[in-house]
Amino acid sequence: MIRKIIHIDQEKCNGCGACARACHEGAIGMENGKAVLLRDDYCDGLGDCLPTCPTGAISFVEREAAAYDEAAVAQHMQHKQVPAGCPGQRMHQMAPAAPANQPMRASCLGQWPVQIKLVPVNAPFFAGADVLVAADCTAFAYARMHQEFMHNRVTLIGCPKLDAVDYSEKLTAILQANKIASLTVVRMEVPCCGGLANAVQRALLASGQTVPCRVVTISIDGRVLEN
Repeated sequence: MIRKIIHIDQEKCNGCGACARACHEGAIGMENGKAVLLRDDYCDGLGDCLPTCPTGAISFVEREAAAYDEAAVAQHMQHKQVPAGCPGQRMHQMAPAAPANQPMRASCLGQWPVQIKLVPVNAPFFAGADVLVAADCTAFAYARMHQEFMHNRVTLIGCPKLDAVDYSEKLTAILQANKIASLTVVRMEVPCCGGLANAVQRALLASGQTVPCRVVTISIDGRVLEN
């Protein structure tokens, strides 16, 4: 996979370690007094490390990079055997949510992570789950998102326009690896959100699974348009 990733010039590196401290993903480490890229799949390509380097040893390159190693990251999340990696990807399963008719409940989120790109395919919370696939913006537009859609569901979120990835591959893998009870897609009325619903439909076809699926459309002023 060709993507943007950092390159560290070993001749320019003075071993100060500033870049390693600045890297929130744990992609940079120190070896033999020099900064090194530990793993391609931990580098997010955002470049938080660049402005911290006093010698200009870090630059961006576009090259064939190792794909996101989902199995290795999942192992890290569960067993914490790998010292590097983004803490935000650590898997959590929360206690069961309170009944949906209790308005004081702050959140109905039942698991972490929630990003489609980050969630492990074989996460235990997928077993027999009702799954919500929601566009990022829906939780901000629709006031009762938690009570009406997230309650007692595994929540997956994404934005096909901003992420610029084909979610159908990941969703297909999830459907094939787990017995999913149902799928609910919540999208915004804007055209780009159609990519999310299409990805779910393609995943259902590619997986060969028969899973009840409904699509709900939310207007930009927070109303349910289709259900």
